[in-house]
Amino acid sequence: MSDDAPRTPGTSDPGDGRRPGPPPRAGRARRGPDSAATRNGSSPDRAAQDPAVPEQRSADTKAPVTRRSATGTTQAARRPRGGATGADRPGSGPESAGNPARKTRGGAGAARGTRAGSRDVAENRTRTGRARTTPADDATQHPEAQPATDDAGAQVIPLRADGERRRRKPAETSTTVEEAMAAHPSAAPAEEGPSAAEETVERLFAFLRRRLDGDYSVDEFGFDPDLTDNVLIPALRPLYRSWFRVETIGMHHVPDVGGALVVANHSGTLPLDSLMTAVALHDDHPAQRHLRMLGADLVFRLPVLGALTRKQGATLACNPDAERLLSSGELVGVWPEGFKGIGKPFRDRYKLQRFGRGGFVSAALRTGVPIIPCAIVGAEEIYPKIGDITPLARLFGAPYFPVTPTFPLLGPLGAVPLPSKWYIEFGEPIRTDTFDPVDADDPMLVFNLTDQVRETIQHTLYRLLSQRRNAFLG
Repeated sequence: MSDDAPRTPGTSDPGDGRRPGPPPRAGRARRGPDSAATRNGSSPDRAAQDPAVPEQRSADTKAPVTRRSATGTTQAARRPRGGATGADRPGSGPESAGNPARKTRGGAGAARGTRAGSRDVAENRTRTGRARTTPADDATQHPEAQPATDDAGAQVIPLRADGERRRRKPAETSTTVEEAMAAHPSAAPAEEGPSAAEETVERLFAFLRRRLDGDYSVDEFGFDPDLTDNVLIPALRPLYRSWFRVETIGMHHVPDVGGALVVANHSGTLPLDSLMTAVALHDDHPAQRHLRMLGADLVFRLPVLGALTRKQGATLACNPDAERLLSSGELVGVWPEGFKGIGKPFRDRYKLQRFGRGGFVSAALRTGVPIIPCAIVGAEEIYPKIGDITPLARLFGAPYFPVTPTFPLLGPLGAVPLPSKWYIEFGEPIRTDTFDPVDADDPMLVFNLTDQVRETIQHTLYRLLSQRRNAFLG
């Protein structure tokens, strides 16, 4: 190709080593000083010195660019998004065809202006494209939220965007707390009573005042109801509720008033089962009955425990005392197995021992009170007895000296019972008022009733054990 061949400003000479730039857009390509001066009909120096020459438009202006057509009329050149058309490119119109020298002289400057203008146009296109995206989407989704425009294109911004909706309610509609509580009495906060700690402190001071004034009563057996309700039962309640988590069954079989004889199995190395039965009848029974327990003479010979046992309502396990309590309408509890049941080894757990000679049945027959079988599950695991030190038992005058997995290995810490899960079930009463009081001297009748009570308790134990999944979780 010869050097005289005409080239457009968007192309470059293959020999100059520069890459061709993209075609310029109409009205946005920056022209060099040579091309601007040539178009105005003057030299470059004159165009630079003439103050009448208007400033060149920047690449990001929004004013329409005019171009002169071949016929001499001025038309507004639309800016297509894809760039300038072939007719708008410099050197491709009719004017450029008739003036090859003009294209040759301004070719280098036009090429440089084209490259610079294309970069600014790309940046402007990115900015304008990014800016147009959000308003368009907002206008499509929320047309009512867009400000109104007039014919000239100016935006009209309202003083209140939401009109009357943002006006505050008049002050007359606000109500005070007193008016709201008067309008809705049920919404008024309930008066808070004293807390549990305050009630406990109040009961304690009232108990101390009664003890100092001597305003309490003790019966002929040494039973002190005031001391039992305010000191002894509350001291045992954490063991009953939190440690052993005792559950009672069949509490409706125990009468609310009148005498009755509760007969239960005995186990656990230490007689905690009798204490938990007393707490169950006091806390879980609707009448909160006190259990008058019949105990062995060894219990009442102990220095402190014997006195507290008397004040709790226990008495010696003999027929005269039992008959007197039952005749006076008291609820009496007896554990016929005695030390044979409480001191049996762990391998014989929940196997009832011999119920003695049936003295409790004779007392029930003479007084005509019902016999209530009671089965206790969970006491066998608190102190699993795996051995007995007989010499130490004789030294202390005890029926046995137990050896458990924790005692005496851990010393005093071994005296803490294991937290087994307890169940206490009261069975259906066995009536004795159908017999004459003289029938209490019939050994066969006494034996049959004793065996009936024992078998009822044993079957209840087996049933509860079959329903229990774990000794400690229940």
